[in-house]
Amino acid sequence: MSRISFASQPFLLGFEQLDRLVERTLKTGSDGYPPYNIEQTGTIEQDGADAYRITLAVAGFSDAELSITVEQQQLIVKGRQPAGTAERAFLHQGIAARPFQRSFVLAEGVEVAGANLENGLLHVDLTRRQPEQVVQQIEIDVVS
Repeated sequence: MSRISFASQPFLLGFEQLDRLVERTLKTGSDGYPPYNIEQTGTIEQDGADAYRITLAVAGFSDAELSITVEQQQLIVKGRQPAGTAERAFLHQGIAARPFQRSFVLAEGVEVAGANLENGLLHVDLTRRQPEQVVQQIEIDVVS
């Protein structure tokens, strides 16, 4: 069975990258750890930019055990705790301390404004400036 891409439509010129973006989004991990929220914190009308915040629940992780990278318009948050040197005997272990990687695909023009760790919550702030609307007049060359 062949897969039909929406970018293969003749009236959607140059949208192949969007098709690849959809594919990449579908491949991102879908397990529920760590849980996260995404909220809009600002709008164009307020300050000329859209602003968003991704909040991940990373209880038990220090800032040195977390990394945030952006590559190819993909925000990647990783957490890894070092192996404990002393064996501990848990009667109940309900706090997940396993390594994780959570990915978010960013739209063009979205940039990471900063990140902070507060009370076991990692906040990653994002901004997107709206591009200026440019009208371009195209001259027609007459070939005789």
